[in-house]
Amino acid sequence: MKTDPVPQKCFALVTETYAPQVNGVANTLGHLCRGLLNRGHQIQLIRPAQSGEHPGISNGPELLERRVNGMAIPRYPELQLGLPAGNRLRAMWKRQRPDAIYLATEGPLGWSALRVARKMGIPVISGFHTHFQQYADHYGVGLLQQPIMSYLRWFHNRTQLTLTACPTQQKELMRAGLENLVLLGRGVDCERFHPSHRSTNLRQQWQAGENDIVLLHVGRLAPEKNLLLLIQAWKEALETTDHPERLRLVVVGDGPMRAELQKQLPDALFTGWLNGAELASAYASADIFVFPSIVETFGNVVTEAMASGLAINAFDSAAAHQHIRDRFSGCLAPVGDAKQFTCNLLWLIDDVEGRRSVRIHARHRACQLGWGPVIDRFEGYLSRAASGPAKMTRATHARDPRLKPGSSEPRG
Repeated sequence: MKTDPVPQKCFALVTETYAPQVNGVANTLGHLCRGLLNRGHQIQLIRPAQSGEHPGISNGPELLERRVNGMAIPRYPELQLGLPAGNRLRAMWKRQRPDAIYLATEGPLGWSALRVARKMGIPVISGFHTHFQQYADHYGVGLLQQPIMSYLRWFHNRTQLTLTACPTQQKELMRAGLENLVLLGRGVDCERFHPSHRSTNLRQQWQAGENDIVLLHVGRLAPEKNLLLLIQAWKEALETTDHPERLRLVVVGDGPMRAELQKQLPDALFTGWLNGAELASAYASADIFVFPSIVETFGNVVTEAMASGLAINAFDSAAAHQHIRDRFSGCLAPVGDAKQFTCNLLWLIDDVEGRRSVRIHARHRACQLGWGPVIDRFEGYLSRAASGPAKMTRATHARDPRLKPGSSEPRG
C-alpha cells in the first residue's frame, strides 16, 4: 500500500565530521543528508570548519551550511572538535527555526546545540556514532572511561530518541543506562561497491597474479582498531600456508600507527586513504577482507567489502554480527578470540571452494541493505519528533515492533 509523502520540513544536523573527510560517520551522515534533501526537506548543516576552511555560512536553496570554530582533536589532527556555539545557534534558529534537530556528536558543539534547543523548545534526537568511551584505554586515559560514559548517558537521555547502528550496540547502550533507543541501521551502495570494479591492472600493480590471494584491510590505522592482530594473523598465514608466495596484503587508510605497521609488515602495500572509484576498485580487486576491530558502532567497511564480493574475516560484533553467517557469508570469531580469528583467516586462504561460496553469499546479503529504508526511518524519526514526543513514541512503536529498544532483526 502506498504511503502518503512526509510533509516538507526544515531539519538541523549537528556533527563534528562530514565529507570530504573519510570515515564511517561522515559517510553515514552524507547519505542521510542527501536522502532528506532528495525528499524535499530543507537542511541546516552545522559543523566545525576543517583544515583550509573558514567559519561562516554557505547558503544554498535547500542546504544551509554553518561552519563554526573548532580545534584539532589530539591524535586525530585531521578532525576538528567543534567549540561551543550557543550564541550563533540561538541567533540562527531565531531567524529560521528548525522543526527538529539531529545531534550526531556529543562534543562541545553538540552540547551547546542541545542546551539551546532545549531552552527554545525545539525537538531534539541524537545518534550514537562513536564509542569514545572504549577509546580511552588506547589513548592512555583509561581512568576517564567511566566519566565519559556518564556524560554520554547524561547527554543522550536528554534527547527524545537515540538512534543506534545495530542491535548489538543497542543492547550495550541499554546496559549502560541509555534510554529511548531505536534502531536506525546502515545501508550500502551496491552499485558503487560492486565486483565488476575488479581490476587486473590494479592487481598487477599489487604484484598479484590471477591465482594469487589478496588480503585487504581498510580503515583508520590507530591503536583502538586492534591492528596488532592484523600483524599477528598475517605473519601466521605466511608461516603456515602451503604457498606463501601467493599471498599479498594491501592496507588502505592512514593514521598514527602507519609507521609502526609498515615496520612490522615490510611486505605489505600501504596505499593511504582512497575514496570514490579508487576505493571501489581496491575492494573489488582483493579476495579476503581482514577486519580485527572490536570497537565499531557499525563498521561501514564491512558491508562495503561484502557488496564488493569479498570474503570477510571479522569478530562477531556490529555489522559483521548483524549481517554475516559464519562460514556461509563470511567468517566470525567470538569477540576477543584472536586464535579463532586467525584460524578463520587460514581457512579462507586454504579452502578455495569455501572462499568462493562465502564471497557469493556476502554479495547477495549486501544487496539487501540499500540506504532507502534507512533514510525512511531517519525521516520518520525526525518528522515524528517535530510532532511532539508523546505522538512520536506511540507512532514509532506502532509502525514497526522490531524497532523497540533491545529488538533485533534477522541475521543474514
